[in-house]
Amino acid sequence: MSTEPAFEPAKSPAAAPRPGPDAALRAGLWLLGMLALAGLVSSLLLWQRLSSIQEQLARQSADAGAQSIEARTLAREAQELARDTAARLALTETRVAEVALQRSQLEELMHSLSRTRDENLVVDIEAGLRLAQQQSQLTGSLQPLVAALKSAHQRIERAAQPRLAPVQRAIAQDLESLERAKVTDTAGLLGRLDDLVRQVDELPLLAAVARPHDMRGAGQLPEAENPPADEPAWRALLRRAWDGARDEARGLVRVRRIDHPDAVLVAPDQAFFLRENLKLKLLNARLALLARRTDSARADLQGANAALAKYFDPTSRRTQGAIAALSQLQGHIQSAELPALDNTLAALATAAAGR
Repeated sequence: MSTEPAFEPAKSPAAAPRPGPDAALRAGLWLLGMLALAGLVSSLLLWQRLSSIQEQLARQSADAGAQSIEARTLAREAQELARDTAARLALTETRVAEVALQRSQLEELMHSLSRTRDENLVVDIEAGLRLAQQQSQLTGSLQPLVAALKSAHQRIERAAQPRLAPVQRAIAQDLESLERAKVTDTAGLLGRLDDLVRQVDELPLLAAVARPHDMRGAGQLPEAENPPADEPAWRALLRRAWDGARDEARGLVRVRRIDHPDAVLVAPDQAFFLRENLKLKLLNARLALLARRTDSARADLQGANAALAKYFDPTSRRTQGAIAALSQLQGHIQSAELPALDNTLAALATAAAGR
């Protein structure tokens, strides 16, 4: 057997370590990082783009909303303008109809000018009487009617036409009826209503409890007897104390008839509003008289009368006087209707027809 040492070949440079899987992994990671960075950058750019698009959409939506609101406003204004135009058109048509009616009346009046003298006189008198009726209704006075009838009577007398004699007799009858008619003195009624309004604060309520000295002043408690001149001082002092205690005891318990129990439960703060409500009813009646609305005035006076009878002390002279004044006012308003000139107008119509 040979004892030579075994020969080991020397390591050549070609046997250097080759890049293994670690280098490939690093390259892959680096590539993934670059891709991730690129994806992140693209995501940021895309997010920024989406944000700008979203802002643009929001602005467009706001602009669209504003335009929608403006469009609705314009549509509403257009509708209002259309309604206004329709109303004006209707008013214009009404005025045109009135003008046409007035034109027809003027044409009829022009035709009547070509009639005879008697027919013209009848038409003129009738127009004057109707105008006087309107003036009387507006003013509440009979003077326009009386003046128109007297003027018509004088004109018929000057005409001296036998066929107008029935008209003259009818005018005389209507003049007599006007002289017998009773017309409401509006100025006097307004003054009495003002007096009642001023008296409302002084009217005693049914819920108010009178004091002993007030009851004595009203005659509900007897006056104390006059002491003798030679009465001792101590006896006078005892007598006054006794009278005071007796009056207080009598004032503690009061028995009377109450038709409306809820009227006694009116609180002091409600009393103010109750009086103000009564004043408003009287003022409404005053306005109704000025506007010639007799039905409304009667209703307001009836409501005020009911409130007086329900919530105020009926035994008080002031309350009784106020109720009596309201009753008188209602009576005057009921007789405020103006008489009609039926006889004269019927006679004029007969004369105009030629019968």
